[in-house]
Amino acid sequence: MTRAMTSELPQPILENSDPETLSSEILKALKYRVGKDATVATPHDWLTASIKVVRDRIIDHWVESTKETYDLKEKRVYYLSLEFLIGRLMRDAFSNLGLLDSMRQALESLGVELDVIAGLEPDAALGNGGLGRLAACFMESMATVDIPTHGYGIRYANGMFRQEISDGWQVELPENWLDHGNPWEFERRERSFEVGFGGHVESMTSGQGQLERHVWKPLERILAVAYDTPVVGWRGKRVNTLRLWSSMAIDPILLDAFNAGDHIGALRESNKAESLARVLYPADSHQAGQELRLRQEYFFSTASLQDILQRHLSQFGTVETLADQAAIHLNDTHPAVAVPELMRLLMDVHGVDFDQAWDITKKTFAYTNHTLLPEALESWPVPLFERLLPRHMQIIYAINAQVLQEVRLAKKFTDEQVRRISLIQEDGDRRVRMGNLAFVGSHSINGVSALHTELMKETIFADLHKLYPDRINNKTNGITPRRWLIQCNPGLTRLARETIGDKFLDDVNELKHLDDFAGDASFRERFAAVKRGNKERLSNLVAARLGIKLDPSAMFDIQIKRIHEYKRQLLNIVEAVALYDQIRSHPERDWVPRVKFFGGKAAPSYHNAKLIIKLANDVAKVINRDPSVRGLLKMVFIPNYNVSLAEIMMPAADLSEQISTAGMEASGTGNMKFALNGALTIGTLDGANVEMKECVGDDNIFIFGLKTEEVAERRNNGYDPKAVIDASPELSQALSAIATGVFSPDDPTRYAELIDGLYQHDWFMVAADFDSYAAAQRDVDKVWQDSADWYAKAIHNVARMGWFSSDRTIRQYAKEIWNVPV
Repeated sequence: MTRAMTSELPQPILENSDPETLSSEILKALKYRVGKDATVATPHDWLTASIKVVRDRIIDHWVESTKETYDLKEKRVYYLSLEFLIGRLMRDAFSNLGLLDSMRQALESLGVELDVIAGLEPDAALGNGGLGRLAACFMESMATVDIPTHGYGIRYANGMFRQEISDGWQVELPENWLDHGNPWEFERRERSFEVGFGGHVESMTSGQGQLERHVWKPLERILAVAYDTPVVGWRGKRVNTLRLWSSMAIDPILLDAFNAGDHIGALRESNKAESLARVLYPADSHQAGQELRLRQEYFFSTASLQDILQRHLSQFGTVETLADQAAIHLNDTHPAVAVPELMRLLMDVHGVDFDQAWDITKKTFAYTNHTLLPEALESWPVPLFERLLPRHMQIIYAINAQVLQEVRLAKKFTDEQVRRISLIQEDGDRRVRMGNLAFVGSHSINGVSALHTELMKETIFADLHKLYPDRINNKTNGITPRRWLIQCNPGLTRLARETIGDKFLDDVNELKHLDDFAGDASFRERFAAVKRGNKERLSNLVAARLGIKLDPSAMFDIQIKRIHEYKRQLLNIVEAVALYDQIRSHPERDWVPRVKFFGGKAAPSYHNAKLIIKLANDVAKVINRDPSVRGLLKMVFIPNYNVSLAEIMMPAADLSEQISTAGMEASGTGNMKFALNGALTIGTLDGANVEMKECVGDDNIFIFGLKTEEVAERRNNGYDPKAVIDASPELSQALSAIATGVFSPDDPTRYAELIDGLYQHDWFMVAADFDSYAAAQRDVDKVWQDSADWYAKAIHNVARMGWFSSDRTIRQYAKEIWNVPV
């Protein structure tokens, strides 16, 4: 028995939101705000006019939310993140306000298709992968659960590069997402703050010769200018602010130089300033790139802190109550320089002594760690740090002295442990350890999955955990079901509403009632039809973009994420080569038709990651052109993976590849999105896969490979990958084919070094896990051949993913870290 839907999705919460009123306002916006008549308006004009009409309605809620926070003196959360992968905002805002259907009808009456113009909205190039997308989910959830929040980041003009594939190689191009402007944002020129670099520090003394304070005299000054974007919660309950900083020179042109004929040099300072907010993650393989990265991190940290303190002082009058009224959260290690910067502002600008400033700082900051990779914790050469931020280097030394004094008083640390706790790495080149700095400067340090949090205690922060045993806690990541189910999978949303009613729209845990229908043949058939429609949509996209024809009845096996050796796209490709060999060698077997999809970007300076992209494309070219495969196996690498592409690929997936080396993925959120959309997971016991297995049940997930402790044991006890490879005929044959140029006849040695790395050290355990992975894939085939069993498992996955909502995660942050009511 099914339950009827009670309403459209959801009802408009604002007055004057009927299609007739909206169509009239769209025409007015087109004329008076875009300056176009409907007869000559371009699709981009219609997009801008439609956004402006809805944005006007958002502003009322935005102002109301802000006023309420001031009036009630509510504690605010400030979320500092170098990335916000917000994706397209139009459908998000329309849906959350209940205007999607009304806007669709309004535009249709004007001869415009909403889906067409929505597809023109660019993805804001403000992030790379899971870190930035998590920040975006958190911002939406904080508005949904009614927490006053400002998100702070950088308004990258080009951001993460646009990826094209040329002859199989990644090519990086500028992502000009601001070419048509950004109708969502508001420039706040009045919220501009000076940011300094370099120079020297002066000591100010009293008449009696006592040191009173330090004054930093920067050699270089630029301006950080605020741009605000409203973030709408579900059903418009609250509208929060995402404030992004753009950089500009204080003097945009050097007139003396210009008048002297040096027209290029006259813009030197302007170009230097604007470079700070131009590109996300400049290549740090050279000193100039490292310096720009550190400049970016300090730029947005100090602008955000100056803004926070100005707002706090305007309302409460004293910095001494900062920790009571503000929770500042560091999303990973990138904003760690905010710790000494807040100390500087409190001491040098507001006259607070060191001990009190340190107490305020620790009580105000909290820090989320997202990785166990030492290189991702960041460390900066002391000479570079001291040259750019001389006052901060002094403060870091002072903090370090305070921490190491606590260590000595504890009398339970060896000399080696003391060296590891120190904020200054003394081995080789002296470097500032930003992960340690974020840890000691925060009252809470959280991991993002149960496994990751325990590993933090045992590995990268073992000594700091021993010193401060109450600081580390776990907050398993989550995703917003509004974007990752309701918006990206309307077919499944509609089916769920027709079957179990509307309660899950407001509480995703209510999806649990779908469990009762996994054994219902009629429901499974309708569920499969929804999946088929999503696969047809993806197939059409692949045909249009790449000219590759796909069969939607084949299993769609998808791995989309940042390209990195620990995420093991290489393992997936090697298994595809082995499967290709088996299909050709044994045509008599009942093979399952399968399409392997890949997507993701490699860091521009990451040689092996870029080589893996090339390998995926080379292998795809050979397999897809081989008639002996009879279409049973195809491979597709879709360029320029982003949020909008994920919104098409995830609902279409039958199988989700979450195959990182155990102990290396902090959490993963793509795994959650896939499962919520009815994909089965093949994965290691890594990150949040562990908790997903607990939630969906052992029978509804495919787990393979070494566990975390087994990976560590092999690495520590003489792991011999060559012996493992020699003992596996399928693996040996596949690696030989790749290494000897079967898939690269134009350059037979192209992959020899990559494959040799597996024989020599295999740090990421590709060889060690291959046989287990291949066996799990054949288990996948067996389940796929029983469609009733497959779709029952897929339905169980959807029904049991409610716990992985970012609303749950944010409520835990609010209660256990930020001390704000929800």
